[in-house]
Amino acid sequence: MADGDSGGLVPGTRFGVLGPVTAWVGARRVGVGCGKPMVVLAALLLGRGDVVDRAAIIDFVWGDRPPRSAVNLVQKYVGELRRALGLGDAALAVVGTGYALRVPASVVDSAVFTDLVRRGRAARAAGDLSSAERHLGAALAHWRGVPFAGIDAPAAVAERARLDEHRVDAAELLVEIAVGFGENAAAVADLSRLVEQNPYRERLRELQVLALYRAGRRADALAVHRDVRRLLVDELGTEPGPALVRLQEQVLADDPALLGPVAERPAAVGDLSAPAAAAAVCQLPADLPDFTGRADELAEVLDAIGAEPRTCLVSGAPGVGKSTLALRAAHAARADFPDGQLHLDLAGTSDAPRPPAEVLPELLRALGVTGTSVPTSAHECAARYRSLLADRRVLLVLDDVASVAQVRPLLPPTGRSAVLLTSRQRLPDLLARHVALDVLDDRDAFRMLAGIVGQRRVATEPGDTAAVLRACGHLPLAIRIVGARLASRGTWPLAVLVQRLADSSRRISELRVGELGVRASFDLSLRLLPPAAARGFALLGLLGPEPQPGWVLGVLLGEPASEEVLDQLVDANLVRAVDTDALGRPRYRLHDLLRAYAAEAVAALPEADRRAAVSRLVATWLHLADQATDLMYTSLFRVRGPTASILPADQVRHLVRDPLAWFDTEHPTLLGAIALAADLGLAEAAWRLAAAMVPYHDHRAMLTAWHRGHELALPATRAAGDHRGEATLLRGLGQLHVYRDEFATAGAEFRRAAHLAAEVGDRLCLALAVAGLGTIARHEDRPDDAAEHAEAALRIAVAGGHGALEAQLQASLGVVRLAQGRTAEAEDFFRQALRVAHDTGDRHREATVRRHLSALHRAHGRPLRALATLRDALAIFTSLDDRNCAAHTLMALGRTYLDLGDRAPAVEALRTAVELFRGVVGEPVAQATCLRLLGELALADGNTAAARTHLTAATTLWDALPDRTEEAVATRALLAGVE
Repeated sequence: MADGDSGGLVPGTRFGVLGPVTAWVGARRVGVGCGKPMVVLAALLLGRGDVVDRAAIIDFVWGDRPPRSAVNLVQKYVGELRRALGLGDAALAVVGTGYALRVPASVVDSAVFTDLVRRGRAARAAGDLSSAERHLGAALAHWRGVPFAGIDAPAAVAERARLDEHRVDAAELLVEIAVGFGENAAAVADLSRLVEQNPYRERLRELQVLALYRAGRRADALAVHRDVRRLLVDELGTEPGPALVRLQEQVLADDPALLGPVAERPAAVGDLSAPAAAAAVCQLPADLPDFTGRADELAEVLDAIGAEPRTCLVSGAPGVGKSTLALRAAHAARADFPDGQLHLDLAGTSDAPRPPAEVLPELLRALGVTGTSVPTSAHECAARYRSLLADRRVLLVLDDVASVAQVRPLLPPTGRSAVLLTSRQRLPDLLARHVALDVLDDRDAFRMLAGIVGQRRVATEPGDTAAVLRACGHLPLAIRIVGARLASRGTWPLAVLVQRLADSSRRISELRVGELGVRASFDLSLRLLPPAAARGFALLGLLGPEPQPGWVLGVLLGEPASEEVLDQLVDANLVRAVDTDALGRPRYRLHDLLRAYAAEAVAALPEADRRAAVSRLVATWLHLADQATDLMYTSLFRVRGPTASILPADQVRHLVRDPLAWFDTEHPTLLGAIALAADLGLAEAAWRLAAAMVPYHDHRAMLTAWHRGHELALPATRAAGDHRGEATLLRGLGQLHVYRDEFATAGAEFRRAAHLAAEVGDRLCLALAVAGLGTIARHEDRPDDAAEHAEAALRIAVAGGHGALEAQLQASLGVVRLAQGRTAEAEDFFRQALRVAHDTGDRHREATVRRHLSALHRAHGRPLRALATLRDALAIFTSLDDRNCAAHTLMALGRTYLDLGDRAPAVEALRTAVELFRGVVGEPVAQATCLRLLGELALADGNTAAARTHLTAATTLWDALPDRTEEAVATRALLAGVE
């Protein structure tokens, strides 16, 4: 960095690194943050005028994962910097394969800071405390936040640490001077903040003891020594240094030397800065030194207040860090608003938000209007306020805004000044750039906690750290609270806090330290809601974490037309629209901690109200599932019964118009509704909803979700003594275990289901259970038992007029007879099954029978007829989007092509089947069979690489199946031959 050389530099150009990397040309901000051009600028500024090689810039910007176009991108970003800053060749020079930024040290804030600190130290050494104080204060005023914020390149990290150490040194020296002047109360306040940020720095502790003692707080001074000794011993295993020990002894002895001498402050003190800047007021509260993340949001806020209309609203849920972000942005933008930075808390979440008439006189006084010059009427105050701001560049920070009406009279009349607002409300009618804050991502949440409790502590307990952050829902307020608790308990392992936060019913109570608490923050928002919205928020606490469709709130409230209530909760940032479903409809959810808070609120409602709300909701889900199933193909497992919903019929039709897409979207929510009903003892609602999902689960082969729904409903159903429900659930579980080849378990469930179904007179459930026993017998090669069960079930189905089941059982009998070699009988059964399926319009059953019929054609040596029959079946399954049955049909097609000696289409069919089976849980046998066939074909073609791949995958699947040892051994033998 050149001294005094400004060649090629536009007058008024300045560079800032003591915060987000920033550049100004005059009063115009050119860039900020960690966008790629600014990161390149940071690399060049770190070069301090020396040549920075292009390779070093690439490493600085992208680390060890640069894009292929990195060289061209660096050239592009350098060009952008030249144009934006008006940098000539002398200022930004190309030297060999690198670049050098040659600008005077006086235009870079870090260099100015370093020079002012040097002058301050020199003045203090010369005994000129007033000059030292001015230099050091001016030096620290250049800090806008974390140096090189958002840039993690090693060189930036190292420079950040160096600069921060110098900052602490300067702050320490400045507070030492304040103590020297006898300004002990102010020094104590500054020291409290510095000690919190630097707890191991003993010189700060010495000054804290001295300032407290001189302020007449002897007990507090002694407590400092006790606290620091405990901290050093517990955390570092070391005792305080001799200076601190000696100071403690002096306090105990009330040594008179502790009280003096005190320097006398001169009557007038000059100012290092320009007169306009000295007259400008800065009311901004202190910036948080451990501000973490938010680089994109910070850049967006700074961009918003730097361009028309220069009004920006930061909104978000309670505890998400709105005020923190606004203050960081305000400090970063101070240089852009030399006529002052005003800050007002408008108390929007209190019982009495501050009206404009109360606030305007305060603003006028801050702008220099004093005494009787302040108008007495609100109208005159507003006029005088607008007049004062007309030609000034002032930044106004309005924190905790309640409404647009509250701030409209406070908005500046021209675009020279800017307004930065924070609110828990979204305020959609405010003409402003809206920046909505969400919780922190994983990386920034970890960094925030590490910044509070120490990197070493979180790094040694990464699993527990992640668990704590999950319990906090990555909410900054919650992270700050747990960080403070951990910091004050240095010997606590994080596992202790994990355990305390594990119970969601206690979590809100645990998230409190001192006067800071999550519940208190949430209470403020809840208190401001209209009664219906507050009740709706509480009822949402009944639900799980799954995103919900918008109609759910209205059903819980018993008022389907409740869009206004939902809008109120969204505008209050208590409910968030998180995404849209496959049909383009919005989904809503509560943050995890807000959901825990809502659960506390709903627990306070009468149990009858909670049960009524859940009954309405589960009844509506059941009705929707029933209507959606009506639009799918006929299912064997459909359980019919009366359903009802408070939603209008046209809305129901609209919701389920694409039934599979609806089920795909809602099945996690439906499982949550089953759990909710079961928890409240609504047994019939729980089992009926679980049963209503079976046709969809069967269609998608979602065996895990199927099992989950039934296991959620079964205990409550048994506890209620509901034998029909228990029979239905056991029958469903039996079918599930058949699909998993777990025949012993399935048999026990089918037998118990048949007994209960006969007891309560549920003939369809009885027929399905008996048919299931026949399926097991067929898989276990007991054809006579299989036929007996199928015939018994068929009699029940025919008597009850259950066409789909009749067709299925006719086909099952055909399969049994075919296995026995009784092909004529088999063909008769298949023809009868096709007739029944056709007469009832059951396309799925027709395709299933055709697939079975193809096996008969193959057995009779009619491969071409088998091929045609399978193609017809595949077309039907594909049109019904039944991927599982389509995959089985493709496997049969592959085998039939092999009968014809047509290897290419056989391989294609088998490969497609494998891809479909991979998306189906519970079909490892079929998938392994296809893979083995593909391996054998590849081996026959001499393609050993493909054979090895297929056979290895097949062996892995066989090995995972307990009853398939023989297949595993045979496949492994083939694989050994390849290797």
